[in-house]
Amino acid sequence: MKTNTINKNLQMKYPSWKNTNTYENRRDIPYGQKKYLQMKSISIIGLVTLVLLTNNTIQAQIKNAKTATVKVFGNTSAAKTVIEQEGKAGKTAQVDWNQETKIATITYDASKTNEDEVLKRIALAGFDSEKFLAPDDAYAKLPKADQYTRTLKPVSKSQTATTTEPSGQHQSGQTDHSAHQNATAATAVNGKVTQLTNVVDQYFALKDALVKTDAQTAATKAAALQEAIKAVDMNKLASAEHTVWMKVMNNLTADAATIAKSKDVTKQRVAFASLSTKLYELAKVSSFSSPVYYQHCPMFNEGKGANWLSKEKAVKNPFYGSQMITCGSTVETLN
Repeated sequence: MKTNTINKNLQMKYPSWKNTNTYENRRDIPYGQKKYLQMKSISIIGLVTLVLLTNNTIQAQIKNAKTATVKVFGNTSAAKTVIEQEGKAGKTAQVDWNQETKIATITYDASKTNEDEVLKRIALAGFDSEKFLAPDDAYAKLPKADQYTRTLKPVSKSQTATTTEPSGQHQSGQTDHSAHQNATAATAVNGKVTQLTNVVDQYFALKDALVKTDAQTAATKAAALQEAIKAVDMNKLASAEHTVWMKVMNNLTADAATIAKSKDVTKQRVAFASLSTKLYELAKVSSFSSPVYYQHCPMFNEGKGANWLSKEKAVKNPFYGSQMITCGSTVETLN
């Protein structure tokens, strides 16, 4: 410990020194040395006390407190202010960001929020973390002095593979066609596959399995949907899509997992209702080359009703299948 080290050093320098902490009254120690030792002890004690008081204060303010440390990118004191303010949420979350190490210490009420929710708010303010990248437009809005090097942002393949001919036309080098395998007209934007194409396609396949009351196929399609969700590169989403994606992706994953693990079509349909609500939020801010229909069944869930998305205008109810195949109506058409 610090005190033991001080005592040993003093014993070597002053033979008459005894191993005691009361060096203030020793006559054989110069006055200047005493003051130095006093100030050093006070500084150490003060620093430790400050850290303990800060941690205790945060813990006292936040109930059910959990702490996580995550690297958040930034480079200025102004960035520190924004990161900590955006991450803070009343008495449910606090953030302490170290400008030198880039480490954010997040303390949150585990019964009301989680680490991801805090990091999403920070990302939407323009700051990348190890878990969430900021939308490009949010980063672009940062003052020039606060724009850091985005080491986690992937380089677009289209930027490296595309060349310009003298005629002004663009030709690509090696083209990766794997992304087109699951494309359909309804989920393509201007005829091109988007980051959400496979997610929506797998959702429609799952819906069709539930229309047929085929629990086994529904579980298989839900597992494929899980993989499609994992494959989304949210940094390539449009700004509005990116914002909603960060909000709903955990719920989408959880609902898909519930369906994939179950062989009970009734339970699968309950999870599908929740899944459809979250996917609708995403569909509202996305674009499609052909209409997508948001449809409603008034009978499901003891008359509370539930909604789903469909490529077909004709109603084919996934909540009752052949029992009430045409029960429902189209409440909104998305383009």
